[in-house]
Amino acid sequence: MGFFGLFSKKEKESLDSGLDKTRESFFSKITKAVIGKSTVDDEVLDNLEEVLVSSDVGVTTTLKIIKRIQDRVARDKYVGTDQLNKILKEEIAALLEENKSATVASLIDETKKPYVIMVVGVNGVGKTTTIGKLAYQFKNSGKKVLLGAADTFRAAAVDQLNIWAERVDVPIVSQGMNADPASVAFDTVKSGVAQQSDVVIIDTAGRLHNKVNLMNELSKIKRVMQKVIPDAPHEILLVLDASTGQNAIEQARQFTAATEVNALALTKLDGTAKGGVVIGISDEFKIPVKYIGVGEKITDLQAFDRVAFVDSLFAK
Repeated sequence: MGFFGLFSKKEKESLDSGLDKTRESFFSKITKAVIGKSTVDDEVLDNLEEVLVSSDVGVTTTLKIIKRIQDRVARDKYVGTDQLNKILKEEIAALLEENKSATVASLIDETKKPYVIMVVGVNGVGKTTTIGKLAYQFKNSGKKVLLGAADTFRAAAVDQLNIWAERVDVPIVSQGMNADPASVAFDTVKSGVAQQSDVVIIDTAGRLHNKVNLMNELSKIKRVMQKVIPDAPHEILLVLDASTGQNAIEQARQFTAATEVNALALTKLDGTAKGGVVIGISDEFKIPVKYIGVGEKITDLQAFDRVAFVDSLFAK
């Protein structure tokens, strides 16, 4: 949706365009699954199961969807293959709603000032770009934003975030490469309070080293933030690359085990036919998908709207 408003026509077009590859792949597979069949029988359901798994919905979530459809077929006695798309759409929408991926009225808790977002994710998923686009969207909606460059493991991450800060025209706290990430986070939150920022977004190291080290590093960053704001960070946003499909699910597994992720951003949906991973990740981890990236433009990071997403996925 317009980050703090209604889903605009331009955003709907951007979403439809971003899901083109997923939609085309999905429906060509479904068409093959039901060819020559008039009713939804065991063979059709087996074929549909294969379609969902190969669309990166994930095995566990796929079996859940198939079971729901089986129950409906049993209840309604006769279900034609012409109704399959409608039923599938309804079950996916229901699943997203149950998994807290419902449309959000507001993306930050206005009672928390500053609202602190700690961003995690491996290198290459579009983490820093997502932060830049988030900063743009928040600033555009009238929020005062501050960035923190705490991914100090590689110079490119710090430089890239500085470029985004300049491009979006928001302040940034940076101590350069090899600085202590926790020190950067502490200074950023302290500056956010002093500057009366509305939103503070802190980048963190993008490497999946062993889980213990990752947990220790993220825990340390959280601890020092809490010296300034006791309940910070208010949001731990995990950025995942949708185009990696099942690998994105494995990354989610690693990061959710290491820290208390409570929001997800899925990037690069426009460059992949693996958009089904949005459904699988939402279902498996019961964490709301908050943002999706549907293109390269600065406005192509959208607040995730499950109704718009499912409508677009099933649009003819």
